[in-house]
Amino acid sequence: MSFLTVKNINKSFGNTEVLRGIDFSLEKGEVVSIIGSSGSGKTTLLRCLNFLEIADVGEITVDGETVFKAERGQVFSDKELRDKRSRFGLVFQSFNLFPQYTALDNLTLAPRLRLDERAKREKMSAAQKREETAKIRARADELLEQVGLTEKAGFYPCQLSGGQQQRVAIARALMLSPDILCFDEPTSALDPELTGEVLRVIRSLKDSERTMIIVTHEMEFARHVSDKVIFMADGVIEEAGTPEEVFGNPQSEKTKAFLAHDK
Repeated sequence: MSFLTVKNINKSFGNTEVLRGIDFSLEKGEVVSIIGSSGSGKTTLLRCLNFLEIADVGEITVDGETVFKAERGQVFSDKELRDKRSRFGLVFQSFNLFPQYTALDNLTLAPRLRLDERAKREKMSAAQKREETAKIRARADELLEQVGLTEKAGFYPCQLSGGQQQRVAIARALMLSPDILCFDEPTSALDPELTGEVLRVIRSLKDSERTMIIVTHEMEFARHVSDKVIFMADGVIEEAGTPEEVFGNPQSEKTKAFLAHDK
C-alpha cells in the first residue's frame, strides 16, 4: 500500500470545475513535483490536501488511514480540521509568517497552543508543562539550525530577507512533524539570487528521505529533485511519470507545448 493515496479528487467553485478526478500515489520518502500553467489546479489540489479547501468528491489515505472521504453535507469541527491538517505541512509562496512574532516564536506558536490544549485535557502539572515547553524550544532551535538561521531566531520577519523568511516558513512547517510536506511555488516570490538558498534547503530535506509534494515553476529543480513529476492542465493530470519520462520524452501534446514554452 502506498504511503499517500489520492483518489478521484474533484473540486468546483460555483459552476467552475477546478479539479476533475485527480488520482496519484506516493511512497514514503518520495518527492513529487507538480508542474503546469497558472489556472491548471495545482494550488487548489494542495489546498484540498491540506484541508484549506474541502474537496467535493474523493478520498485521501495517509499511511493506511483514510483521512478524508467526501460525504454529502459533511462538516468538520475545528479540532478535526487541525488533526487532519497536521498530516500535511504547507509552505506558502508568500511565506505567511506572523509579522508580530520573531522567527523563533513563529516556530513555537502552534506547538505551544497544542500543548496548552493537551495540558488542560491531561491535567498536566506545572513541571510537566515546563518540560514539554523546553522540548518545543529545543526542536525549534534544531530546525532553525537545520535551515541555517540560528543567529536570526530573535529577528522579526520584516528584518529578514525573502529567502530567510521562506526558510523560517519551512522550519515552521516541520515543527509539528507532518507526514507529508507540501510546497506551493516556494520560490515564486523571491528574487533569483535568493531562490538558490531555499532550493538548497528543500534538497537537504529530500536527502533526509522526507515525503514531499512540490508545486513549482523551477523545471530544472523539478527534474533533479523529483522521483515523480505530474503535469496538470485544465484541472486534470495530463501526464505523470519519472522526470526522465516527463521532461525527456513527453507523450501529451499539452505537456510538449508547456515544456517548449518554458524553455
